[in-house]
Amino acid sequence: MICPVALKPADGAAAPKPRKATAISANRALKPVPNRQSTAAAAAREAAEGHGRRLTAAFEALEAFPALAESRNRVLRLVREEHSSVGDVVAAIESDVSLVIAVLRIANRAPAAKRGRIATVPEAIELLTPSGVEALASRTAVFDFFERIPGWDAAPERFRLHAVATQRAADRLARETEFGERDELLVSSLLHDIGKLVLVHAYPGYPGQIHGTARTPEERLHRERRELGVDHALVGGVLARRWGLAPRLAAAIERHHTDEANGEGAVIRLADMLAHYGQGQPIEPARMLKVARELGLNGDALRSVMYELPYPSGQQRRQIDPCPLSAREVDVLKHLAEGKVYKQIALDLGLSTSTVRTHLHNTYAKLGAVDRAQAVLVATQRGWL
Repeated sequence: MICPVALKPADGAAAPKPRKATAISANRALKPVPNRQSTAAAAAREAAEGHGRRLTAAFEALEAFPALAESRNRVLRLVREEHSSVGDVVAAIESDVSLVIAVLRIANRAPAAKRGRIATVPEAIELLTPSGVEALASRTAVFDFFERIPGWDAAPERFRLHAVATQRAADRLARETEFGERDELLVSSLLHDIGKLVLVHAYPGYPGQIHGTARTPEERLHRERRELGVDHALVGGVLARRWGLAPRLAAAIERHHTDEANGEGAVIRLADMLAHYGQGQPIEPARMLKVARELGLNGDALRSVMYELPYPSGQQRRQIDPCPLSAREVDVLKHLAEGKVYKQIALDLGLSTSTVRTHLHNTYAKLGAVDRAQAVLVATQRGWL
């Protein structure tokens, strides 16, 4: 270490007289010098305020998140048809993140709604009525498969593809595990990653710069927490509550990456892993198997689900429209759908052949069908068989 050398006045020169301390210099001397801790705390507060402003602006921007034009147009076409199926309208809305958000937000604001209790699209449509759905869809911003959206780049379509894949996987898991709240699960699984849309808008470097070399969903979540102080699941839960969605929906979205997730959140967690796997992205097999076992699925059941997901599901349609048939008429029609003749149906159900004919005559009239093939087709399409 080099010691500083004191400078002396030149020979013959008068030594400089010491100056009197002025009020200004005294004040300067008394002024406290900020220490490192207070500086760091101030910087942390400023950074937190900056993050807060970014997220708030992103929350507001997401209110204009566009719907896929094809989904919006299908909804409009269906609600304008005279004899359209409510089930078809529901399915069209449930295919799009923006439309689901819109109908749930408006429905939960309605005076007739119990605050924060409407968590499914069928409930929302019943409250809004077809004319209300038509008005809402008509003013929804849209994007097309082949368009770039200012401010969103290619995010809407990439996001939708993963959301729909997760939704389909969740629905498959619900049938496998006999999960009861299917309508609600179709909403929460579609919206599970809405926090990512917030982060995309708030941080231009997201996700590439934030995730870096992270490969699995868990690694990416860890990077988000380290770099941003929050993760997309937590942000998604906050956004769902901000929009007034049902608390249980917000909770499922918020917890879908946690080890403590159970019920709906656990189904979404496993469905998210399956969607990533189906899209050729890495997952942790041991972690996925652990979540499956917590849902009551063993390895063989999980392998069966993983095998079947890429193929058309051929699943039974949901019964949303009220069925006009009596229980006995449904029984008779089910037997008819199996290819049985009147005598076989009568024997199976303990009825006379003439009674079977009467039930089918009434069934055709109620369904507007001219023959057995059309009756079976209509009832199947509406989810009554």
